[in-house]
Amino acid sequence: MERRLAAILAADVAGYSRLMGADEEGTLAQLKGHRQALVDSKIDEHRGRIVKTTGDGMLVEFASVVDAVRCAVEVQRGMCERNARVSVDKRIEFRVGINLGDIIIDDDDIYGDGVNIAARLEGIAEPGGICISRQAHDHLLEKLSFTCEKLGLRNLKNIAKPVEVYSVNFDSVSMAQEIKYCRTSDGVRLAYATVGQGSPLVKAANWMNHLEHDWESPIWHHLLEGLARNHTLVRYDARGNGLSDWDVDELSLEAWVGDLETVVDAVGLDRFPLFGVSQGCAISIAYTARHPERVSRLILYGGFALGGGKRSPAEHEKRKAMGTLMRFGWGADNPAFRQMFTSQFIPEATKEQADWFNDLQRKTTSPECAARYFEAVGNLDVRELLPQVQVPTLVMHVRDDLMAPIDAGRQMAAGIPGARFIALPGRNHLFMKHEPAAARFFEEINLFLTK
Repeated sequence: MERRLAAILAADVAGYSRLMGADEEGTLAQLKGHRQALVDSKIDEHRGRIVKTTGDGMLVEFASVVDAVRCAVEVQRGMCERNARVSVDKRIEFRVGINLGDIIIDDDDIYGDGVNIAARLEGIAEPGGICISRQAHDHLLEKLSFTCEKLGLRNLKNIAKPVEVYSVNFDSVSMAQEIKYCRTSDGVRLAYATVGQGSPLVKAANWMNHLEHDWESPIWHHLLEGLARNHTLVRYDARGNGLSDWDVDELSLEAWVGDLETVVDAVGLDRFPLFGVSQGCAISIAYTARHPERVSRLILYGGFALGGGKRSPAEHEKRKAMGTLMRFGWGADNPAFRQMFTSQFIPEATKEQADWFNDLQRKTTSPECAARYFEAVGNLDVRELLPQVQVPTLVMHVRDDLMAPIDAGRQMAAGIPGARFIALPGRNHLFMKHEPAAARFFEEINLFLTK
């Protein structure tokens, strides 16, 4: 048997079983068309050898990591163009993993950890994305125009040692957000942004938003870009946050609903799907109950109808103590105070992600406003409004959320007529880019919005 060092590319189709279940012949015809028109020619162009295909997947050998990554990027960019006119629920999107390693050649097949790691990297790549190992990444330095995002060490199935993983950043979707300003009836200046193309999707503001920093953040960017991939995403910084006015007289549910009313009127939207995260869910519920004619569909993630300060005496006392800490420690250079909140929002974050979130808190609002905002959120109660929500509603929540317990999400969904509830795996209040919850989240939203 022969051994050699090679760059291995493994690829498959995200959601292939669902696609086949919906339309076997159409899916097979689509996949064949993509291979003939794009994939196979790109592999040939970059001197790759298709070792084998397995239904929706393929294994390809390259002599060079640069060739393998260039091929993958051009395929993914080409697929974005080919999918532009296909409805979201019928799109074929490839996941790609690339590794540089020692392989064993037996006849025309290849084996070994070099192959196994590539296959596992493919499994954690997002639809339309490319994950590569540290070994592959080190051979790309200063050789290609795009960059890579470090995802840290990952434990991959049936691989003995953790593998350091990177995500290839390429402009598969060209996005530049546009930021504008408007004023509420009580004179508060609000910043809002639009990004992407297509039908509108409005995201209600939540605590600790910052239009500029969120767009660059390893915590928020994957969510925002994913939402803007098929829509014109409209979002804004609520009063007291981000680029909107910090020094404001009123922080309340009524004021926050008014902020949302002001922004959608400024953008000129008549009817749109509305997306709420965390306490943004309560705001979205109140807005939908007040303006049923303007909301076409409602998506709620990680939210609650009853604020933490009203759920139990113990929770109330805990939040009072946290509010005191905010007033004294939020703006300090020492991030120890803010780390307390970070560890509850994203307990499984990497050091880079945690550091970014710690810094984001300081840049997003003042210590006094943070404490006031936290207290107001803790006292939210929109339970009486739930039966008034008369639009199709999708509710999602991670199972082991430390900030908002999943029972709060279930109770919220139970109160909304006909709402569908989905429990996602994970512990982070906001899932990270390559968590299993991410793929399920976008898949469910795409299906929900295209029904």
